[in-house]
Amino acid sequence: MDQIIVQGGGELYGEIPITGAKNACLTLMPATLLTDQPLTLTNAPRLSDIKTMTALLQSLGAEVVSMQDGQVLAMSSHDLTSQTAEYEIVRKMRASILVLGPLLARYGEATVSLPGGCAIGARPVDLHLQALEAMGATLDLRDGYVHAKAPAGGLKGAVIEFPLVSVGATENALMAATLARGTTVLKNAAREPEIVDLAECLRRMGAQIEGEETGTITVQGVPALRGATHPVVTDRIELGTYMLLPAICGGEVECLGGRLDLIGAFAEKLDEAGIGVIQTERGIKVSRKNGRVRAVDVVTEPFPGFPTDLQAQMMALMCTAEGTSVLEEKIFENRFMHAPELIRMGARIDVHGGHATVTGVDKLRGAPVMATDLRASISLILAGLAAEGETVVSRVYHLDRGYERVVRKLRDVGANIKRIKEAHPDE
Repeated sequence: MDQIIVQGGGELYGEIPITGAKNACLTLMPATLLTDQPLTLTNAPRLSDIKTMTALLQSLGAEVVSMQDGQVLAMSSHDLTSQTAEYEIVRKMRASILVLGPLLARYGEATVSLPGGCAIGARPVDLHLQALEAMGATLDLRDGYVHAKAPAGGLKGAVIEFPLVSVGATENALMAATLARGTTVLKNAAREPEIVDLAECLRRMGAQIEGEETGTITVQGVPALRGATHPVVTDRIELGTYMLLPAICGGEVECLGGRLDLIGAFAEKLDEAGIGVIQTERGIKVSRKNGRVRAVDVVTEPFPGFPTDLQAQMMALMCTAEGTSVLEEKIFENRFMHAPELIRMGARIDVHGGHATVTGVDKLRGAPVMATDLRASISLILAGLAAEGETVVSRVYHLDRGYERVVRKLRDVGANIKRIKEAHPDE
């Protein structure tokens, strides 16, 4: 099993290119199921989750061709052979549930396995199913699968008010509504940049959508969608992660392609902690201001609030901050599993339910640690870069799901890091 070995202690300087967003691309790919014409995505990230979604679409009979070293995905669903998403693929990734809405809208039926993914607490698909039921779908859950059928004549428009904000449920309902008869209104809808990006892509395909940035999305169904070419939006989570490098290690790093409008709440917390954040013509430049980083409190919230996917990385920064910070996780349960590993490195962290109290220490110490999920993996690497001595991070296969060529990018700004597999260098 692969490990990443980090030697901490040095400042970091240079540029890091930010890729297209994993979460956006995983949502855009199933949109190909809505049309029999080609859909091409540019600026696609090269990640294992993208390969998993590719395999899922291909299992349905879609054509998916990766070009330009994986940065362009050319897809076509002109002749699907199946409307069943099998467990063996779906179990690997929660985003697989996003084929349900498109299949149901275009073909009138779909059978999709209940999904898997990172072990960060319950993430039920109830809201996805309730939205589709509101559009007239008949659902039957048995043998670990969702068996869905649309009424005669297809899905129909409806007013759907989500009891809580759900990115995935908003995405599934939005895609399904594009081909539904009549008007669909999604209330208390997610407003994440990935939602906005999906709406822009669907409009390029001929969908009639308004209000995706407001929390109330109105969709006028159309008989059919056409093909399109669409660039995947910048990955705000990768962006935020690499913005933390000079904050934790010192130095100055420019994140190429970064946009503050994607990550405003996070950037505000960095400024509060004493980190310089500047929008440039090429991206976002980050540097540590004079002195030690100051402790700040963080509450994870739906966009435009502080992203849950940056909570673990922010905790790594707070481990050596001056003072005490409280991090409150309001999106997912069990998302402090990285805390015990940081404690192994000398961090002072006290977890009670959805709250983690972090008292900064002068220095972390390198140690063998184990990643429990995708964001925990990178948080441990960040902590290792700030620690004295060597940190060995195990179970790093999680990283490949969300960070493209992470070792190479970190080396390019001066990090002492390597990946090994069976005691031989991998990168």
